[in-house]
Amino acid sequence: MLSRDEALARARRLKLMAFDVDGVLTDGSLFYTDDGVEIKAFNTLDGHGLKMLQHAGIVVAIITGRRARCVELRAQNLGIRHLFQAVEDKRATLDGLLGELGIAFDEAGYMGDDIVDLPIMAACGFSATPGDGHALVRGHAALVTQRGSGRGAAREACEFILGAQGKLEAAYARYLPAVSPTSTTPP
Repeated sequence: MLSRDEALARARRLKLMAFDVDGVLTDGSLFYTDDGVEIKAFNTLDGHGLKMLQHAGIVVAIITGRRARCVELRAQNLGIRHLFQAVEDKRATLDGLLGELGIAFDEAGYMGDDIVDLPIMAACGFSATPGDGHALVRGHAALVTQRGSGRGAAREACEFILGAQGKLEAAYARYLPAVSPTSTTPP
């Protein structure tokens, strides 16, 4: 595992951050209706973190091994244009996207939770995993979040990246009330 300073240095270079779905943006549980429709629960904290990255000029992608209509709808809801589902080789998929966008692997990051994510995480300049990710993945990630999968881990990673790039205060400022420096009463 990297030191915090090295993880910050790697996050500072990011132009693109990609995320797995099951076990990262969700808690990894799979629900099926009697009609066979797959249902997932997404955390709004995580979703807003992805939006904050986009507002800061960082490209966000989702690269996942499963296919579910609800993931497509969630990506649309968050304005994520780069969605790749039913992917067997996540690294190759990211390689194609980076080539299309003119971004190098050392300027890209991936957040995964299981051993199938290790090849793409190792190829990227920055990697993250939820605090409850697989032990082997936690040992190879630049950042292991305190929060668990589907419970704010992605948001924590997003804020780590924004902080490393000096963009976190500006991201928060969008939501804070403007206060005049001469004002003595709260807004």
